[in-house]
Parts: sequence; structure tokens; C-alpha cells
Amino acid sequence: MRLIRGLTNLKSMSGETRASLGKGCVATIGNFDGVHLGHQTIIEQVQDQSEKLQLPSVVMVFEPQPREFFQGREAPPRLMEFRQKLEALAALGVDIVLCMPFNEQFRQYSGMGFIKDILIDGLQVRHLVVGDDFRFGCDRSGDFALLEQVGQDAGFTVENTRTVMSGGERISSTRVRNSLQQNRLEEVTRLLGAPYSISGRIVYGRQLGREIGAPTANIMLKHVPALRGVYVVNAELPNGIARTGVANIGLRPTVDGKAPTLEVHLFDFAGTLYGQRLTVTFLHPLRDEVRFESVDSLKTQIEQDMRDARHWLASR
Repeated sequence: MRLIRGLTNLKSMSGETRASLGKGCVATIGNFDGVHLGHQTIIEQVQDQSEKLQLPSVVMVFEPQPREFFQGREAPPRLMEFRQKLEALAALGVDIVLCMPFNEQFRQYSGMGFIKDILIDGLQVRHLVVGDDFRFGCDRSGDFALLEQVGQDAGFTVENTRTVMSGGERISSTRVRNSLQQNRLEEVTRLLGAPYSISGRIVYGRQLGREIGAPTANIMLKHVPALRGVYVVNAELPNGIARTGVANIGLRPTVDGKAPTLEVHLFDFAGTLYGQRLTVTFLHPLRDEVRFESVDSLKTQIEQDMRDARHWLASR
């Protein structure tokens, strides 16, 4: 899979990628946060047309996501970081991801400007898969009807995304997010098609876990996560080694944490993990994240968390 960042890089491409887009592409547009079953169905629609037309498949995403640009810290928590999203899209067989920077300049695009500069001149799109409620351009001036109208003259077709239901409700990133925040992990697994996980690179922390007898692998998160609290987890390293353990995800209020962090204590593991990527799958909630009066109180609670985790794992 090829990642292209921004319109300038798209238009200045050369070689194999430019050649692959020379006859056009089949594209879709969205945040694809979580890459849930609804998103996966959209990708299937794109892939079906991609194979039929013998054209590359393209997914256009945005960084930051539009609501993050407009709402800042009030934006909804992310379900996955950008790299994990790319990995999920690559696993579905997407050929190209076009990541557009959502900034003030991009926000000012008119609906027609977006279609002409990005879809026609940039991607040379031949077929587009988007929801019939899709809006784009300054003041959301562009819509599905405009795409269909312009497409008739410009030589591309537009297809509505299929709605995917579960339990009588549409699957959406908002629904996944709400289920995570309420610790309904089994429901999240149904909506995603797999248990919820977070991947990231292990960095040096304050070494507090080591001092209190529970060393942790620390992953710094760029965005506030949808999950907050202490969980039983399964963690997998790139070499395939997997260990169960306990993870705290949140802001670490007892030690004046300010940045969102995922801290994982792995059972029956000894070694150095710094710099490696870890995929942490959340199995079961243990408790909320709380502020303790002292490090000693925190240590006592962590010891209890580990006992509770082992008990839950043994009872499965």
C-alpha cells in the first residue's frame, strides 16, 4: 500500500504510482476511525469496482480529523491512531491512502473546487463510493447530488455506501466509541469484527512501575483514548510473542500525568521492550482510573489489580 500526503505530493508523483493512477481510480472518502464492519463493507464496495474496472483502490482520509480541527480538545476521542488505521486499511487490500491535511486552507475549498482539484485533476477518479449524506467543501456546500451531477459531465460515477446493522442499529464510529466508554467490550468486538486493540511504540517512562514491583511498557498516545481505566489485556510483540497482563489507560492522576498514556504490565515476562511496537488487546475491565493519596496506596491497588486479572484469566 502506498501513502500519499497532500495534494502537492499527489500531483508531483512519478513512476509506478503515477502510472497506476494514469487511467483513474476507484475511491472513497472519510475518517475511517476504527475501521469497523461498516467501514470494511465500504472498502469491499471499492474493491469490487476496482477489480471490475481494473483500477487502483484509493481511500482518502484527513489529518487532523475534521471535528478535531473545528472542536479541538472537545472533539470525540479517537478509536485508533493514524499508523494503526493505515495498517488496518493495508490489511483490507487498499492500494493507496491519500491523507489530506485538514487545515484552514483546506477548509476554504468550495464544493466544486474540491471535486475539480482533488477528485478530477488529482485522483482522476472514475468511480466514487460515499454515503448519500456525505457533505464537503466550505460550509458543507457540496453533497451527493453535486457529485452525481458533475460526474455525468466529468466521466465518473457515484455509488452510495451500504448501511451495516448490528442489533437493529447502524454500525458507526460513534456507536463503537460509546460502547467503549461504557466498557461494553463484547459489543465492540461485534462492531469491529475483532477485539479492540491499540498499537504503539514503547517509550521510556518514569520507571515508577519498576520501583513498586510492577514494571510497565509505556505507549504515549497522541490523542485522548475512548477507553479510560484498568483492564485485563493481551499484548503481542512484532516477533509474535504474546503475554497477558494488566493495563492502565488514561492520564495517570496519582503521578500528575498530563499526556494520555497506555501502561502495560506483562505477566511472566522479563526483558527490554523499548523501541518495539506493542499491540494491546483489551479483554476485560477491572476498574476506573482514580487518583490515590500516595504511591504506596497505588502500589497496593496495583497488586490487587494483578490478582484480579489473574483470577479473571483463570476463570475463562
